[in-house]
Amino acid sequence: MIGVFDSGLGGLTVVKEIKKFLPDIDITYLGDTARVPYGTRSPETIRKFAEEDTKFLLDKDVELIVVACNTVSSLALDVVKKCSNVPVLGVIEPAIKKALKISISKKIGLVGTRATVNSNAYKEVIMRRQASMLVPLIEEGFIKGPEIDLFIKKYFSDFKGRVDTLILGCTHYPLIKGRIDNYLGRKIKLIDPAEEVAKEVYEIAKDFKGTSKTRYFLTDVNERFLETAKMFLEEDISDKVDKAKI
Repeated sequence: MIGVFDSGLGGLTVVKEIKKFLPDIDITYLGDTARVPYGTRSPETIRKFAEEDTKFLLDKDVELIVVACNTVSSLALDVVKKCSNVPVLGVIEPAIKKALKISISKKIGLVGTRATVNSNAYKEVIMRRQASMLVPLIEEGFIKGPEIDLFIKKYFSDFKGRVDTLILGCTHYPLIKGRIDNYLGRKIKLIDPAEEVAKEVYEIAKDFKGTSKTRYFLTDVNERFLETAKMFLEEDISDKVDKAKI
């Protein structure tokens, strides 16, 4: 059993990628939808939430924890590791490793939440931009059209001509990866943290035996989030969702 947690539903992009590599694996997902977003919170609050999320998954007898939240990976991965008795993976290190591997100029950029961008977790990047409006827009279903294109231009224009590789420092962003790619003209290579951490999960869990069962726990279950989850996973998970008490 692999445990995956995120501040909301962005981590479902990680679940989707893990399933591509390990279709038979069992997954327990926790989305802290009652307290989303984490990216605008203080470091102390983020660390507190991270500990509570970790303990919830450990109570479900997971054998590996994936922190599918860039904010927690940036500011509280040490907290998760300290209170966990199973291996822990964050989304930052795999993304940086890939960026360094494919960047020719070593001019690497980062776009993410305010907390992620302000952290010291991405020392290798030369340029950072926070994109505060992308998460709520994506969760409201604006993954194509003039609205999302307007904000892509606002947040990504400064990267043109300055970097050759860009880390999408939030697990929501892969849903608009195609739009970002189109705007940047494919001159900047995009790093998808969900895909990169899924590759790391595969190396650890490829010998795990599972039944292809995925359980979803949300701290606040409502119709909007279920519709968003359907968009993220391209499947209806309404009958697989339970309320999480943290």
